[in-house]
Amino acid sequence: MTMTVLVNAGPWLAVPPAGYGGIENVVAALVPELRRRGIRVLLATVGSSTLPVDERIAVYPDGQFGELQRPYNQVMGVAAAHLHRVVQEVRRDGGGTIDLVHDHQEAFGPTVLAALGPDGPPVLHTLHWDLRKHPELYGNIDGGGGLWVNGVSFAQLCTAPRALRALSVGHVHLATPLAVQAHRRPQHTKRGHLIVLGRITRYKGQHVAARLAHRTGCALVLAGPVGPFHSPGQLAAAGSGDANPDVRYWYEEVAPLVDGQRVRWVGTARGTDRDELVGSADASLFPIDWEEPGGTAVVESLALGTPVVGFRRGCLPELVEDGRTGLLVDPGDEDALAGASGQVAALDPDVCRQEAARRFTPARMAERYVRLYERVLARRGRRVDLLRAVPG
Repeated sequence: MTMTVLVNAGPWLAVPPAGYGGIENVVAALVPELRRRGIRVLLATVGSSTLPVDERIAVYPDGQFGELQRPYNQVMGVAAAHLHRVVQEVRRDGGGTIDLVHDHQEAFGPTVLAALGPDGPPVLHTLHWDLRKHPELYGNIDGGGGLWVNGVSFAQLCTAPRALRALSVGHVHLATPLAVQAHRRPQHTKRGHLIVLGRITRYKGQHVAARLAHRTGCALVLAGPVGPFHSPGQLAAAGSGDANPDVRYWYEEVAPLVDGQRVRWVGTARGTDRDELVGSADASLFPIDWEEPGGTAVVESLALGTPVVGFRRGCLPELVEDGRTGLLVDPGDEDALAGASGQVAALDPDVCRQEAARRFTPARMAERYVRLYERVLARRGRRVDLLRAVPG
């Protein structure tokens, strides 16, 4: 059968993003696999997106991520304008071709689309974030007979309030294109450093990683943006007076530990530069201070043959096989984390890549999402088998 899915990526970044952008990277990995399965994709995004799709709708010519640091009364219209355009498209379609909406826009997405109720196409909303963020919303959410949700890990859904869990149709682990044939690619030469890949913010624990590096004598590379700044030059030009909380965290807790030798910050790493930094590391560190819901950087690290060392919380126990593809220790135990970083050489990078190729490919993620599409459609009385004729 021919099926059309409207995928709402939101107005914040292009798809694929130029650098950091977890949700947009997930969408960029998923959509080509949906289209390979014969599903027609209408993408709600921004004008600068380059991902091939069957049709694209956008309000903004470029991503609005930078607007998020402005006062709320100045930025509140961004998400609303984008969702208004999505609803216009659904109503214009009038039930003709859009079979399902797959939404990825926080808070505004589920509330606006649930209000369509049974008059609109069924909606699957993917939860990419900490489900304790919006207790009044998630604790009282009503799907209106048209909205269901999925998590990006089982652990994440365990934190959901009862009203949100009642709408859940399951979870789907995230994927990375790096996992495709990962076990058959040449392994990067290990260069003896540790790495933390991701946005520099307190809950990612870069200050803990930097303390560990000085304590153990290991070289550490920090790769990721600080607030809106993607390079040391950009951050230096802005200065320490920026009100962004991630910038304050950088200057107060991380920068004093960055000496350019034992601990380096390289800014946002992209493409082959990112692959080389991660693939040549002895381990990726995840000293996280929150219940990590999805772990894109975890699956990227495994796909590049780099074991994971981190705190045993959030999704990490689901993604990392302790003692085989990484080492996990009790949350907050920096002594154990230091010990684990010294034992990681015993782990086999080839095993990490094999597990990534088995578990975290876009095709595997798409297969699971298609099954959720079937589940959502069945709840609206339409039973289909979308995987019956998948190309080889």
